[in-house]
Amino acid sequence: METIEQPSETLLTQEEMRDLIARAQNGDDAARKRMIEGNTRLVWSIVQRFSSRGIELDDLFQIGCIGLMKSVDKFDLKYEVKFSTYAVPMIIGEIQRFLRDDGMVKVSRSIRELNFKIRHATENYMKTNEKPPSMVELAEMLEVSVDDIIMATDAMRDPASLHEQLYENEGDSVTLMDQMRDEKSQLPFDYIPLKEVLKRLGKREQSIIYLRYFVDLTQTEIAERLGISQVQVSRLEKKILAQLKVWMEATTKKTVHK
Repeated sequence: METIEQPSETLLTQEEMRDLIARAQNGDDAARKRMIEGNTRLVWSIVQRFSSRGIELDDLFQIGCIGLMKSVDKFDLKYEVKFSTYAVPMIIGEIQRFLRDDGMVKVSRSIRELNFKIRHATENYMKTNEKPPSMVELAEMLEVSVDDIIMATDAMRDPASLHEQLYENEGDSVTLMDQMRDEKSQLPFDYIPLKEVLKRLGKREQSIIYLRYFVDLTQTEIAERLGISQVQVSRLEKKILAQLKVWMEATTKKTVHK
C-alpha cells in the first residue's frame, strides 16, 4: 500500500472537492491524488478517536486513507451533500474492519463467529432471565463445549498492558510489571530466553527493537532516526518479530528437553 503523508495545511472548498471528484471518477489520477491529499486532515481527526486501542496511529492513518480513497471513487455527485458526510462513515468502517479482523491479537474467523454468537445468545437470554447465562448454559444453547466458549471469550479480550496500573500503594501506582518482579531479578524478564535471542539480531534490528519497545518511539520517529521510511520500519519490525518467535520457540524446546 502506498504511503500517504499525514495532514498538510491545504484545505479544499466544497466546490473544489466536487470538481476534483468528477475528474477523478473520469480517470484523472492527479485530481484523485489532490482530493485525497486535501482530505487527510479529516482522516487524522477520525484516527484520533481510536488512540486508546493500542494500535500504531500511523498504521490506522494508512487504513483510514483507504476508506477515503473508496469515498472519492464512490461518492455520488448527483446528491447535494457534503463530501465529509459520506466519507466519515466510510473511513470509520474501514478502521473498525481492520481492528476487528487484524487487531493486536490475530483471531481465526471461526472464533470471531463463535464470539458473535455468544454475545447474541447472551443478550437474548438476559431479556427473559435478567441475568447473564453461565458457561454451561451458553455451551448447551450453542451446542459447543464449555472449553470452546472460554476460548472464544478470552480470545476477543484486549491484551493487558504490563504498565497498566492495578492499584495505588501509599501514593505510588502499582503496575502488572511490578507484580511480576521476584527476588532474583530487578527486571521481570532477566531469566527469559528473549534476552539471549535479541543478541543474535543485527545492529539495525536491535536498534529498531530497542527504540520501539524500550524507548517507546513510534514507527515514524524510528524512521526519522534511521533515515528510512515508516513503511520500511513496519516491514522490518514484523520480520524481526517473526524471527524472534522462531528463535524463542526453538530455545524453549531445547530448555524443555534438557
